[in-house]
Amino acid sequence: MSRPPAARDAVLDAFERLIIAEGERGATIDATARAAGVSKGGLLYHFGTRDALIAGLLARLHRLIDDDVALIDTAPEGAVAYFVRSSVELETPLDRTFIATVRLAQGGDHAAARAIDDVRGRWLDVLGRHVGDPTLALAITLIGDGLYYHAALRAEADAPTDPADGETAAIAASDPLGPAEMNDLIALLERLTAGAPADSDVRP
Repeated sequence: MSRPPAARDAVLDAFERLIIAEGERGATIDATARAAGVSKGGLLYHFGTRDALIAGLLARLHRLIDDDVALIDTAPEGAVAYFVRSSVELETPLDRTFIATVRLAQGGDHAAARAIDDVRGRWLDVLGRHVGDPTLALAITLIGDGLYYHAALRAEADAPTDPADGETAAIAASDPLGPAEMNDLIALLERLTAGAPADSDVRP
């Protein structure tokens, strides 16, 4: 699959950042052009309307999910371990595009809402193939959601406004999910996976 032109990607990057920082209503065509450092005409050359900008963002999300599903399928550490560990990785291209899409969905964009449903369906499908039990696959995806929100809250709490702020250091020190706990969680899920029924035994 060919990559979009760099200028087109730069416009989508700016649109994405504005949605995350300013909300759906703040990500206008004019604001996006300014943030991308291009003229309004330059933006409209690549995206003729704001709906086209949204469609471009959703197409980016689908490309990133294709890549993520391929990584889940081929991860040397296994699908479950990869999915769980990647759930706490913030500031990745997929993370940023997913957040922007969620913000659009929260603003009432139906295409963005369908895209979020599709993403979750893709994760459920690929994990279901690996663990052999759709209910267990659902549990793992929900655990991934919880880990992601936990990591996002920790990142916000661990960014002090005052370098001498001892409260944020105490919050960071109290984090119950360190490397050992992550390893234990993955080990538990892999034990559950090992006991899951084979695909042929799963009820429809």
